[in-house]
Amino acid sequence: MCATCGCSGEATIRVIPAGGQDQEHQHAYEHGHGGRHDHGGLGHHAGHPAPAASGDGRTVALQQKVLAKNDRLAGSNRDWLRQRAIFAINLMSSPGAGKTTLLERTTRDLAGDVAICVIEGDQAGALDADRMRSAGSQGVVQINTGAGCHLDAEMVAAALRALDPPEGSVVVIENVGNLVCPALFDLGEAARVVLASVTEGDDKPRKYPHMFSQADLVLVTKTDLLPYLTFDTARHAADVRRLSAQAQMLQVSATTGAGLPDWYAWLRRNAAAAAQAGSRE
Repeated sequence: MCATCGCSGEATIRVIPAGGQDQEHQHAYEHGHGGRHDHGGLGHHAGHPAPAASGDGRTVALQQKVLAKNDRLAGSNRDWLRQRAIFAINLMSSPGAGKTTLLERTTRDLAGDVAICVIEGDQAGALDADRMRSAGSQGVVQINTGAGCHLDAEMVAAALRALDPPEGSVVVIENVGNLVCPALFDLGEAARVVLASVTEGDDKPRKYPHMFSQADLVLVTKTDLLPYLTFDTARHAADVRRLSAQAQMLQVSATTGAGLPDWYAWLRRNAAAAAQAGSRE
């Protein structure tokens, strides 16, 4: 049992090359206490608080050890990506906020302009990976976490090796749908993008402050449905600002295309910055 969040299991990494056959690999992750499926990592976002202590000193020590190990692995991922001038995004939201739909349209619209590779995180199945392959992604790797509720740096390291993204590309890590645990774990990404669907209600920053406090960009999605909902965009924006003054916010609709040019500009700008930084290495 994971001392950090309670999930356990074995991750399956499924490589889905463009037009090819799936290749499946099993990966086990060791705990500091001899179990499986190691978690943790606050290196890139050092402001993350550690999970609340249970009162058991041994549990606290284990949490610290697990988090420290993930920090090291996340740092290695970050170095690996930087050396290849790759801009990596940790894409997070609750289930159904529209992560995959946004990625599908983004991949199609930017085809021939920005090379987008995707690491998909789900507890089971390869539905999202299949969708991204059909959308024309440069490469897709599916991670099935089993009982796990989030991705960690070790899973992503294995997925990056399998994915082998080209230099100068964008790698989007679509995390498991969850507004709690994914916020705690550094994967080695350069930016954290959080989706907040208007269909979820405008109270999510108040209910899940840790997720929004660590965001570099918040995308308010499904805005074409605003006329039919009571989502208060001003209150939502104010709540995000209180949690993260530096976070950028954009309103988008993958259905109508509203706001997508600003999202694409953000992607191009950061991908270019990563490429420029990589050229100086």
